[in-house]
Amino acid sequence: MKAMMKLKQGSFLWYLYLDKLYCLLSVRNVKALLEYFHLLDVHRNNTLNDVLFYHFLHHVTSWNRTQIMIVFNMLDWNAMGEIGFDQFYMLVCILLAQQNHLEEQFIFRHSRPVFELLDLDGALRIGAENFHMYNFLFNIKKEDLRELYHDFDITGDRRLNYKEFKLFTIFTMDKYQERQKAEKEKGKKDLLKKKKLHHVNVTLKQFFGTNVSENRL
Repeated sequence: MKAMMKLKQGSFLWYLYLDKLYCLLSVRNVKALLEYFHLLDVHRNNTLNDVLFYHFLHHVTSWNRTQIMIVFNMLDWNAMGEIGFDQFYMLVCILLAQQNHLEEQFIFRHSRPVFELLDLDGALRIGAENFHMYNFLFNIKKEDLRELYHDFDITGDRRLNYKEFKLFTIFTMDKYQERQKAEKEKGKKDLLKKKKLHHVNVTLKQFFGTNVSENRL
């Protein structure tokens, strides 16, 4: 199992809040992020080159050098050797989504930008190798990746166009919501069971004047 990315506690990104429904930052947070971007931009070019980009991600995440440079090359789609604030903002939202386990929600809400990021050669098609290369960004489960090309490759060319990719995001979002609902129901049942056990324990103490361990019930 691959290690999950972790934001380093105490770093600037640690204090930003990502809206859980739309996976975007508030206007206030965007302004703060823009100021932070200007601080990183020591050359005053309104961009970050690969060196600045590496040191930023090395400081705030647990990614290694290889992963960081893979992400830089993905964001630097026009091969200019630098990225602007728009790409930086997109990256930060991806990092916060991953930190908060909102990857499915993020891909669903921002399916077009994600598709364009993964469409490395501009062919308007995404091959399986693209997903495997960048899966540390989105943590798509292996079984979902298998289903991706088995169930959603309607054209049968082993590559997904945007419509096929969008269908996949809807599918993963439905599964995510089902898991959330199941976990919520389980939490309610566990809480109810705990309350019942506590009530039984209190009742027995009143009758027998002794402390009955809930673990023995």
